[in-house]
Amino acid sequence: MTPEELRAFCLEFNAAVEEFPFGPETSVFKVLGKMFALSALDATPLTANLKCEPDLAVRLRADHPGVIVPGWHMNKRHWNTVTVAALPDRMVRELVEDSYDLVVAGLPRADRLRLNRP
Repeated sequence: MTPEELRAFCLEFNAAVEEFPFGPETSVFKVLGKMFALSALDATPLTANLKCEPDLAVRLRADHPGVIVPGWHMNKRHWNTVTVAALPDRMVRELVEDSYDLVVAGLPRADRLRLNRP
């Protein structure tokens, strides 16, 4: 997956926006003000910080050592840093979607309903 494809995929989700609170080199993808993905799209290798259920995060790190690691500068229990090019595009898409869904699940019910995700 290229940086452009990652950006486009992140922006496909309902109410997703790209912001740059940490400077112009770091894209932060949010839904209703809550971050679900973070990436320096110019970096080599391309990585993304993605939210993950804690038990699954541990399993993914064990299954993909060096490719999926505890989230850099994030809560290591809930975030992974994923080396995008080292994984199949389908898996990256699933990880991004899971991250978005976890963030949406933590939103107030009224906001979830506005997004059509009860």
